[in-house]
Amino acid sequence: MDYAYLAAGLLLLFFGGESLVRGAVSLAERLGLSKVLVGMVIVGFGTSTPELLVSLQAALAGSPEIALGNVIGSNIANVLLILGLASLVFPISCAQGGLKREAAVMTLVSLALLPLLFLGSLSSLVGIGMLAVLAGYLLFSYRLERGSADSSYAAEGGEMSLTPKPLWLSLLITAAGLAMLLGGARFLVVGATSLARDLGVSEAVIGLTVVAVGTSLPELATSLVAAWRRHSEVALANVVGSNIFNILAILGATLVVQPIEVAARFARADGPIAAGCALLVLLLLWRGGRFPRPVGIAFLLAYAAYIAAQAQLG
Repeated sequence: MDYAYLAAGLLLLFFGGESLVRGAVSLAERLGLSKVLVGMVIVGFGTSTPELLVSLQAALAGSPEIALGNVIGSNIANVLLILGLASLVFPISCAQGGLKREAAVMTLVSLALLPLLFLGSLSSLVGIGMLAVLAGYLLFSYRLERGSADSSYAAEGGEMSLTPKPLWLSLLITAAGLAMLLGGARFLVVGATSLARDLGVSEAVIGLTVVAVGTSLPELATSLVAAWRRHSEVALANVVGSNIFNILAILGATLVVQPIEVAARFARADGPIAAGCALLVLLLLWRGGRFPRPVGIAFLLAYAAYIAAQAQLG
């Protein structure tokens, strides 16, 4: 039953995330919102909704290691797994100045999280601070990019552009996606906690691996399709934006609802690895913005080594 819950949760999260994003994008276009706003808020929040619901569910269910592991593990998977696979599909090349700025923000918030992890607990006040930083970042980015046709957010919004559906159908698709996400989050957390208990594996490991990859499925689908269509900036913007949202929005909202006790391993190992991944993306962007296939292979090998280490740690 544990594996059945996991499988059902993963499927519902994938299809729910797709439905929610497509329904929300259709609604946004029906309302005449700009591509920058669609890419920044609708696509950004939409692909991160699985992380939000799973982390909230886990925190409220008394599994803080799954909640925190989901956020940190998703950020690691987004860079090493998703960017690695996207680079294999088609080498990523991007010279947009906006993406360099966003990658710098991703690196700063990843590094800023490290001293907070060493505190041993994350309070609701920390969560409020994260949400306030996110609001300021979104407002600043929107004002900066709304007049730029080649901004990364506009490109991401354009990639998800759809023929606007009737209002009732857009609402139905959005509601169906949200319902699937809610059910998928519930199944995934129940299955993951039970599996960890049965196998004698820590909830942190399950959160950092199975749950993190499961909630990153919408980002994986979006980035692979974008890479296949030769839209490198969209594949990269999806990962960078998602990592910012995961820390500031997902972890921030989770902490407001339920403060989290931090296991020591997150401060010693997993948090620094996530920050290192963010720094690596920033360095590659500043050194030409190229992610050729050898880099993609190196990313995937690094992720395989990380997963193998998790299996050893138990």
